[in-house]
Amino acid sequence: MKNWIGISLGDATGIGAEVALKAIAAEAKVDEIKYLLIGDEPFLRRLNDSPGLNLPLNTFSSYDESGRFFITNPLSGTLPEKLPAGSPLAANAAVAALHDGGHRCLRGELDALVTAPVNKESIVRAGHKFVGQTEFLSDLAGTQRTAMMLLGTDERGRWLRVALATVHISIKTVPEKLTAKKITLAIELAAQSCRDLGLSRAKVAVCGLNPHAGEGGEFGDEEITTISPAVKAMQQRGFDVVGPLSGDTVFHYALKGEFDAVVAMYHDQGLAPLKAVAFDSGINWTLGLPFIRTSPDHGTAYDIAGKGIANPGSMIAAIRLAKQLARNKKA
Repeated sequence: MKNWIGISLGDATGIGAEVALKAIAAEAKVDEIKYLLIGDEPFLRRLNDSPGLNLPLNTFSSYDESGRFFITNPLSGTLPEKLPAGSPLAANAAVAALHDGGHRCLRGELDALVTAPVNKESIVRAGHKFVGQTEFLSDLAGTQRTAMMLLGTDERGRWLRVALATVHISIKTVPEKLTAKKITLAIELAAQSCRDLGLSRAKVAVCGLNPHAGEGGEFGDEEITTISPAVKAMQQRGFDVVGPLSGDTVFHYALKGEFDAVVAMYHDQGLAPLKAVAFDSGINWTLGLPFIRTSPDHGTAYDIAGKGIANPGSMIAAIRLAKQLARNKKA
């Protein structure tokens, strides 16, 4: 490992920087990783003066300098002290930080990038063509063979890992945009994720799209025309995959350990059960990128930003996963 983790600070009017500082303060005691925080420096220093933080932040100049906690501002200027929630200035800064962190990873300077939450609506209003951080980093890396995986543990330490065949599209367009190609890619990347995590197997379950997986075509035929052929094709390639299974039961069996990962057909089908079991510790992991990218599985939480009460659990989990994947990659 290079022992450098980058953290893009996301929307400055949200809770991203707060949970990043809290998470680093918690993780600093257990390893010697160096952290590069990417965002507005005066803003971060003001936040770092909060009770219980006060990390020894250094202005970044090179990867060879001593110290462990560094801040770099990808913008030529700084943000005003007072910004309304969802400010275009904050949105522009968030995109610049994401761009900077992605390029540092592509240049091999960082072991991984952890991305704090951004607000898609405010980024689009600021004039950017933006679907999500996953899509942004995929475009930056020049690859479309990526998928979003959400993972986390319940209070008993049982993991749920969910890869998505489709992500940020409307429900009414899912049937027409759900293709065998997308499903097979999600299966392939989900299986690879199990190997990247060092699991002993990579057994993948695939959800149906319709209730009860369509009941043999009684209500919806996507299971017959699209999902089953994709699953069978992957089985013929040697993948340990089953489905389509009913979405109302498969996550129960995955949580019990019968499956190592689940491929969901659309965003909420996969995220609803994940957040039910790991709301405060869920992780977003982009599969298929040429570098490691994780993120906390929550938004900007404008309603509690600046109050010092944001829970860093999901950011801590995202940092820990990034470090684990980096160690495994080196091994």
